[in-house]
Amino acid sequence: MKPFLPLLWLTLLLVVVAAVGLTLGRYSVGARELWVLVTGAAPEAQEERWYNIFVTLRLSRLAAAALVGAALAVSGAALQALFGNPLVSPNLCGVLSGSSFGAALAMAAGASWAGVQAATFAGGLAAVGLALLLARLFRQAGHPVLLLILGGIVANAFFSALLAIVKYLADPYDKLPAIVFWLMGSFARVEWPAILRVAGPMVLALFALIALGGRLNVLSLGDETARTLGLSVGRLRLVVISLATLLCALTVVLAGEVGWIGLIVPHAARVLVGPDNRVLLPASALLGAALLVTVDTFARTAFRIEVPVGILTALIGVAVFVALFGRVRKGWA
Repeated sequence: MKPFLPLLWLTLLLVVVAAVGLTLGRYSVGARELWVLVTGAAPEAQEERWYNIFVTLRLSRLAAAALVGAALAVSGAALQALFGNPLVSPNLCGVLSGSSFGAALAMAAGASWAGVQAATFAGGLAAVGLALLLARLFRQAGHPVLLLILGGIVANAFFSALLAIVKYLADPYDKLPAIVFWLMGSFARVEWPAILRVAGPMVLALFALIALGGRLNVLSLGDETARTLGLSVGRLRLVVISLATLLCALTVVLAGEVGWIGLIVPHAARVLVGPDNRVLLPASALLGAALLVTVDTFARTAFRIEVPVGILTALIGVAVFVALFGRVRKGWA
């Protein structure tokens, strides 16, 4: 099968789930109203109402879900290829724990929503900085990849402990429920200004990682072979980790913690398109975006109250990961 065919089908899948998500909701506004709005044939009062529903509410969530799903899936696929380990996730260096701590601290301090988002990003960078610092300080003690993973474990544990302290000290009637709900992952508070602030860096980082797919293929041959072919292994690792960290931190800024996407989507995409990272990375982006758009549509329409998407992705992730256990006998390549 030609490599572009699966990408074409995945693109079509994303378009379909996005169109369905745009027309589903609690208000009786569907495809006909959307067409009237696009063509400008609606009365002024109805046009304003439909615009608020389609563009302000639904399209913003759809765009955010697609960005977050693509970012988590691509960063997970890139890190799995970089380390040659199918269990690597975007939280390798503790970025989720750091981002969560930053957001919780800002919420407990009563910061504005923009301040919470800024603190979220700063916390994620702080966690990754700690992991890289530990790996550099003890670089003579072992393999750099192993040291980075160990540094990530330390950073994750440290910021998880700080997060627990903030939750313990937060106001249990006001601040704590907001922190807990945010940590479950949700697109309920996403707005266009926040999306526009992070969309540029996220899209650039996504395309940069996809462009590195060929170099990741070379790295899979082994460090010595990659160096023989002229590849700067250390620089490539630093670039990929930096881009994946940036993507992961920005997803937390938009939606809080949304787990499992960066772990299971690359495996599912690998089943569909194979291990060639030049095809696997864009396939992961499309599949991750389609999956999270679908999950968010289900979360806001299936029940009387909205369910945090992080809960649903965890349930889906467990089921998919168990289904993928059979691949262990065949190898993960």
